[in-house]
Amino acid sequence: MKLICGASNQDLLAITDLCAVFAAAGIHCVDVAADAAVVRAARQGLDWVQARSGFRPWLMVSISDGKDAHFRKAWFDPARCPSDCSRPCQHSCPAEAIGEQGGVQLSRCYGCGRCLPTCPLGLIDEHDRRLELKDFGPLLAELHPDAVEIHTAPGRAEAFESTVAELMSAQVPLQRIGVSCGLEGHGLTVEALASELWQRYVCLRRSGQRPLWQLDGRPMSGDIGSGTARVAIALWRKLRPLAPPGPLQLAGGTNAHTITYLSSEHGPAGIAFGGMARRLLQPWLLEAQARHVSLREWPEGWQAALAQAEQLVRPWLFRQSGS
Repeated sequence: MKLICGASNQDLLAITDLCAVFAAAGIHCVDVAADAAVVRAARQGLDWVQARSGFRPWLMVSISDGKDAHFRKAWFDPARCPSDCSRPCQHSCPAEAIGEQGGVQLSRCYGCGRCLPTCPLGLIDEHDRRLELKDFGPLLAELHPDAVEIHTAPGRAEAFESTVAELMSAQVPLQRIGVSCGLEGHGLTVEALASELWQRYVCLRRSGQRPLWQLDGRPMSGDIGSGTARVAIALWRKLRPLAPPGPLQLAGGTNAHTITYLSSEHGPAGIAFGGMARRLLQPWLLEAQARHVSLREWPEGWQAALAQAEQLVRPWLFRQSGS
């Protein structure tokens, strides 16, 4: 099980608390931006939990071999907004990054894109926040994570190989290299997606790396309904007999409903929780912020947030153990 903290999230105190809560709940891996400040914040949360329980999830950093929705921020100039605007962008934002006035709070925006089509005047843009290829190797050597995830897309096999080569130049031992790719927005068939993954597999094995395939059923949706859970599982079921070797991990629209659509005998090797997990703890993170404390310093808030995280995580832990 993996927690996706949001590849573009720069809200450092929230990242520390988010990682700490889900680590305490039993998550196996936390995935954050390949940013030194963000990684430090995540490590603080993991250190805090390890000191109290002895348990420590993997720390994974995410990068991309090209333009990707996971590495963007929404932006608009509030001075251009009409005074009588009902601000539909505000009501569409699952991260509460758009308030009653002003523009997008970049510390909360994680790039889901829901606000982009809601503006009646088309004033909202998306800004690319990716690292450049030349920065991957030096940054990896500095951050020293346990694992890396590469977001890729059809037709980017050469860019993927260049990215892997740059990562290898850092000579940092990695538990896994995750590969995130899905169907949505690419016009792919499942067979074509499998072919793309096989190309990535050859590259990774040539570099001596072990892959983990993250199958984005409905990336960046921010939805919590049962329909998004079905989409993620349907993609896994179709791709399973065609995919290259390596664990297949559900992602994109995963939520508390997902486990109800899997039989007890068969299931994916893993699951990633992103927007839904962040939204689940958002009230407690915001209340802690209003109190000018961290969740770790607020016992009642910590226990309430941990109970929410455990409600999402524990069914998967019990399923894994066969309990």
